[in-house]
Amino acid sequence: MTAILLCATPLAGHVGPLTTLGADLRRHGYEVHLLTGSRFATSVDAAGIHHHSLSGAADFDERDPSTFVPHADRYTGLALSRYQVEQTFVRPIPDQAAAVERLVGDHHIDAVLTDGTFAGALPLLSMPAHRRPPVLGVGVMPLAQTSADVAPFNSGMRHRTGRSARLRNRLAHAAVRHLLFRRTQQLAARLVADAGGSLDTFVLDYSTLCDRFLQMGPSEFEYARSDLASNTVFAGPVPPRPGPPTPSPSWWDDMIAGPRPLIHVTQGTLDNHDLSQLIEPTLHALADADVQVVVSTGGAPVDTIAQSLPNNARAASYLDYDALLPRTAVMITNGGFGGVLTALRHGVPVVVAPGAEDKPEVAARVHHVGVGIDLRTRRPTPSAIRTAVDTALTSPDIRRAATGLQHAIATYTPLETVRTELAATLTDHAARTDWSPT
Repeated sequence: MTAILLCATPLAGHVGPLTTLGADLRRHGYEVHLLTGSRFATSVDAAGIHHHSLSGAADFDERDPSTFVPHADRYTGLALSRYQVEQTFVRPIPDQAAAVERLVGDHHIDAVLTDGTFAGALPLLSMPAHRRPPVLGVGVMPLAQTSADVAPFNSGMRHRTGRSARLRNRLAHAAVRHLLFRRTQQLAARLVADAGGSLDTFVLDYSTLCDRFLQMGPSEFEYARSDLASNTVFAGPVPPRPGPPTPSPSWWDDMIAGPRPLIHVTQGTLDNHDLSQLIEPTLHALADADVQVVVSTGGAPVDTIAQSLPNNARAASYLDYDALLPRTAVMITNGGFGGVLTALRHGVPVVVAPGAEDKPEVAARVHHVGVGIDLRTRRPTPSAIRTAVDTALTSPDIRRAATGLQHAIATYTPLETVRTELAATLTDHAARTDWSPT
């Protein structure tokens, strides 16, 4: 039986898609192992996958930012991005790499599928092909690949085209690599070398080093790149993995069947400890609007906002998106990649108040593709939210773009594509090398 090792940084938005891919591979006859944080053991085991826990600095818990980004409040902009990259992507390299080396040997791994932020595979990738299994990257966030056609990731620079834009981008990338991220690159190179490898490529271009890089999103949600790395395959969004049914709240039937446009607002399942960022200003903004507002607190207690709900709003900890989104006119979100693509899979326009990590890049693509509004702040005013919702509800261009992306997403077969690319990579690797897991 062909043995596959999946590697995921212990972030729910990364582990979830990798678990879905792993469960599908297991159903198709592969032996599947998943290396990630210890807190995901139960969910990974439930999917029929062998769970292996990270340790040390690599086994952080995103529910408690003090365990991995304790000083995030000291930074903004690219400085914040650099700090987050170092803490979640670079510093875990030694512990990640040691676990990968051990598992590849102990379980005779035939191929590695690694989350695109799991840098612990870099020492493996620096080996000659005949000394390692093939490595496929899996992109579960906007593509971060350096390009003359695209501004640096998380720079906040709006996408532009043309000769002047390309010159701007080249200069900005040079500044990021040689000035702003110089220390980050040096740290990554040292940690990879300590783990027995070498790093000559800019660490944020990790995707270009993989034998194949499977971007789990539609190409239509990305910027056009004339210099896109040839190993990149757009596979489409990972479908949600079936789970136990979400009970419907008592108000469900009346709200779903109501005649007014339904507006859904969420801050995701993690950044929901402070509902004053987005949910509360949304409730205030739409209190007198001729709409219905449905709130998902993402697991946070509903009673924190129950007393402040206007007459046209209802809230629940979790909601069944397959039932909710076909009825939704606009989704207001903090910009999680998976959540936004789920809305767009249903053709729902989005209003994004981007939080941290990759969320500003998700919001920027929403603006670029025209499927919604980028509010460009995680704390929008009620006035800004009201204006954005009114625009998203009435703009035929936004509705047309969201419907177009819905149709584009429907043409992708992500699970089948991953299996096809995995099989092709295994075949190519065997033809080019004499490497064997035994």
